[in-house]
Amino acid sequence: MPLPIAEDLLPAVEASCREAGQLALDLFRPGAKTAAKTWSKAGGSPVTEADIGVDTFLHVRLSTLLSEAAWLSEETVDDTVRLSRRFVWVVDPIDGTRAFMTGSPDWAVCVALLDEGRPILGVVHAPAATATYTALRGGGALRNKQPIRTNAIDTLSGARIAGPKPMLDALARHEDFVAADKIPSLALRLARIADATIDAGLVSPDARDWDLAAADLVLREAGGQVTTAEGEALRYNCETPVHGMLMAAGSGLAAPLARALRRLRESQPLRG
Repeated sequence: MPLPIAEDLLPAVEASCREAGQLALDLFRPGAKTAAKTWSKAGGSPVTEADIGVDTFLHVRLSTLLSEAAWLSEETVDDTVRLSRRFVWVVDPIDGTRAFMTGSPDWAVCVALLDEGRPILGVVHAPAATATYTALRGGGALRNKQPIRTNAIDTLSGARIAGPKPMLDALARHEDFVAADKIPSLALRLARIADATIDAGLVSPDARDWDLAAADLVLREAGGQVTTAEGEALRYNCETPVHGMLMAAGSGLAAPLARALRRLRESQPLRG
């Protein structure tokens, strides 16, 4: 199928994410416990009826938009047929479920479309935070329809960095930076680097494709990058869609952050 398939699909995908976000908003209670039914999945992570409802809605809607695309979602049993498909939808129905459950606005509906393992379309829709991030590969990134760029700083001194507290505490013993407020949604952590709300982010091991793919594209199209601790770009739609420790930053800050993490790993283990 010839490109630009992503450009053709983006308006409908964004509209679908907005509808899905409204489904979740109906059960969201700002500053209070959600009205949704909640339970724990195997392994102990939480899930709500909103997660399942959004997942079901998006599975139907996105499959209609591109029927030949396979499906990878946090709330759907994995089907390895995706490994043989050119196109794959990667979906996190609610990234930041704990935030959603406790009334924090920092959660998002995330959708990416992969072409041979690379994101070509991404939407991170945060309805309670009134922010919608969109990106096309080679087409730039937008927040609420306005172009966004990462901060141009190239030194850690004074940089605003978000991430797990143990990682930030370890880094702070060697580097001078500003620890940003906690951002429960990993996708929003990356998106807020893209729009220069913060400058960089750290990601502990065990993030999944659905946490990352859409926001990865938003960040890259805004001039930044998310990489492994060794500076390698992420690979998506592998047999096991799980990632190790990651870092994210604008292009100017990526190298200084990588050097700082390398020095830190050499001096002590870095845990999330």
